[in-house]
Amino acid sequence: MIVIANFVRIRWYGFMYLVGFFIAWLGIRGRVQSVGLSREQLLDYISFVAFGILIGGRVGYVMIYQCSTFIADPMVLFAIWNGGMSFHGALLGGLVALLLFCKQHKISCASMIDLTMPVVAPGLFFGRLGNFINGELWGRVSNVPWAMVFPRSDGLPRHPSQLYEMLGEGVLLYLVMSWHRHRTQHAAGHLGAWFLLHYGWIRFVLEYFREPDTHLGFVMAGLSMGQCLCALMMISGSIWLAIVYRQQIKHPLTWVTD
Repeated sequence: MIVIANFVRIRWYGFMYLVGFFIAWLGIRGRVQSVGLSREQLLDYISFVAFGILIGGRVGYVMIYQCSTFIADPMVLFAIWNGGMSFHGALLGGLVALLLFCKQHKISCASMIDLTMPVVAPGLFFGRLGNFINGELWGRVSNVPWAMVFPRSDGLPRHPSQLYEMLGEGVLLYLVMSWHRHRTQHAAGHLGAWFLLHYGWIRFVLEYFREPDTHLGFVMAGLSMGQCLCALMMISGSIWLAIVYRQQIKHPLTWVTD
C-alpha cells in the first residue's frame, strides 16, 4: 500500500490500474484521429472503457470465483474492500464499453478495437507487477533456485508466477501484437482476434506455474479455472479471426494499412 502524508492510502494494485490507463492514453493519442475520434474525446473514451473494465472485473470475479457466496449474499458484489478482480471479466466489460462508445459516437468498432488492443499488454505488465508487490496469486511449490516464500502463504518456496505472467502477458504479448499491427496490410478488426488467441495460449501455459485458486482447485481434466477460460478465449479468437478474414475475401477493399 502506498501511504502519502500519513492519511492518503492507495493500494498497489489500484495504482497499477491507473498506470495502465495512463499508458493506454499515451499509446493511442497519436493515432486516435485515424478512427474519427478527436483528442478531446479520447479522455472520455478511456474513462468510459476504464469504468467498463472495473465493473466487468468485479462482476466477473464474483460470478466466477464467488458464485455460491453471491447467491447467499448478493451484497458481496459491492464488498470491494475484500478485493477480487477477474481479468476475463474486465476484458468483457471493457469490450462492452468499447462497443457502446462506438455506437454512441458512430465510430467503426473494428477500427477502435485495432487501435486499442496493442496498448492492453503494457497495462497487464503493471497489473502483474502489482500482484507481485502485493504478494498475491503466487505460483506452485518449486525447488528452482529463484523460488520465493510469499507473505500470507504456507511458508513453502514457490514459483514467482506473477513475474512470469508480467513478462509473458506484458512483454511477449506486446511484441506479438506490435508485429501484427505493423504488418503492411491486415483485415479491419483482426487485432481483437489475435489478442484473444495470443493472450489465451500465453496465459494457458503460464497457469501451469501458478497455484490454482484454493477454493476451486482444478476444475476439469487437471486444468485450472484460468486455463478453462483461456481455452474459451482461444476458441473465440479463432472463430473471430475466421469471420474477419472471410469478410475480407468477400470485400477485398476493407484491407487497411498502419
